[in-house]
Amino acid sequence: LARLPGLMEQALAAIVPREPFHVATRLPDEAEGCGLTEAARGALGHWLRLERGRIASWQIVAPTSWNFSPRDAAGVPGALEASLVGAPVSAGETTPVAVQHVVRSFDPCMVCTVH
Repeated sequence: LARLPGLMEQALAAIVPREPFHVATRLPDEAEGCGLTEAARGALGHWLRLERGRIASWQIVAPTSWNFSPRDAAGVPGALEASLVGAPVSAGETTPVAVQHVVRSFDPCMVCTVH
């Protein structure tokens, strides 16, 4: 992390205004690919399939999808559900603060819910 500012300065210094920032490439007619990475909220995956030079399928599984997933085929709860077990709820509490804290600790990406 300490080296990041210097690396960012080098990257910015390499930018030449009005110069192309990418090389245009023709996509293959048929292809498949995936990209997997660890994002701030957890694991992120993209799966892509090209047919006749066009995107035929593009699937995204975002961290919020993993964290807020339902129980699996074996009945194992998702991460959020498992974390909510035992969360204290005071008598008469209609919107339990502890439950809100647990849910927000997963930093849900509401945009991801449209995937």
